[in-house]
Amino acid sequence: MLLLLLAVLLVGGYFLFYVTFIKLPRCKSSAKLHGKTAIVTGANTGIGKTTALDLARRGARVIMACRDRRRAEAAIQDIVQETGNNQVIFMQLDLASLKSVRSFAENFLRSETRLDLLINNAGLMNSGKTEDGFGMIFGVNHLGHFLLTVLLLDRLKASGPSRVVTVASKAYEFGKVDFNCVSAHRDLCLGENDYQLWWKYCHSKLCNVLFTYELAKRLQGTDVTCYSLHPGAVKTEIGRNTGFLWRLFFTPIIFLFFVDAELGAQTTLHCALEPGIEHLSGHYFTQCAPVLNIARKARDDAAAKKLWELSESFCGLS
Repeated sequence: MLLLLLAVLLVGGYFLFYVTFIKLPRCKSSAKLHGKTAIVTGANTGIGKTTALDLARRGARVIMACRDRRRAEAAIQDIVQETGNNQVIFMQLDLASLKSVRSFAENFLRSETRLDLLINNAGLMNSGKTEDGFGMIFGVNHLGHFLLTVLLLDRLKASGPSRVVTVASKAYEFGKVDFNCVSAHRDLCLGENDYQLWWKYCHSKLCNVLFTYELAKRLQGTDVTCYSLHPGAVKTEIGRNTGFLWRLFFTPIIFLFFVDAELGAQTTLHCALEPGIEHLSGHYFTQCAPVLNIARKARDDAAAKKLWELSESFCGLS
């Protein structure tokens, strides 16, 4: 009886903790998206798939920008079956290849007449190098999305009002941008063990926040706005390539304290759909609300400008 009572207290305590501190608010927008076109990167799983599903349910034409055709087509089948929207399209995109990013942009601009939402969702925490010799995390999480956005800006402007939403993370608070390291080694820091990959991930998320901040400045006077966000602590596949000890330590934490992808997508959807937030372009959001008292390094004008110019150089744009 005592053990049963203890179990009930533990379950009840965990439930209260979950609804008080973990469970995230939902996007309240009732917007319909018929006639609108959205791109979602990394849309075959996790937050990306949930975002694509929601946009499709609202009537949007959704471009699933993914590397793996087989997984993307399986996700499309799920989305079409659940929403009844047949306007869910696969387009090949490998963010670890600047050539692939350019090819995707060319194919999209040739085949699609408008772009209303660009959701830069894809992210990873993998070791290795990209096709172009950049650190994998830097190349995919920041540089690939940077080039993709820049190549699609004219179409976004022509389709306005339109939005660019970039999924960052609260991990940016631990990040920094070491421009000497980036310039010399084409990576955010050195090393390939799980601990060092975590730091690279944090640095890349700061890049996402700074990129959005600088992008908003460059979009002033246009009908395009942009937002970065923390989706919450979400059960996704981002750490699927980490080592055994890392997974052994974090798996129970993730099981108990992380939310599912549906809840994790809500701030993305809020930034994409909520009316009246245009004046908050360039801001960082969490729990469907802007963070107004953000860390100073996330509003470093000089660092944001330097990151933009260096990214242009790496992508061959300058």
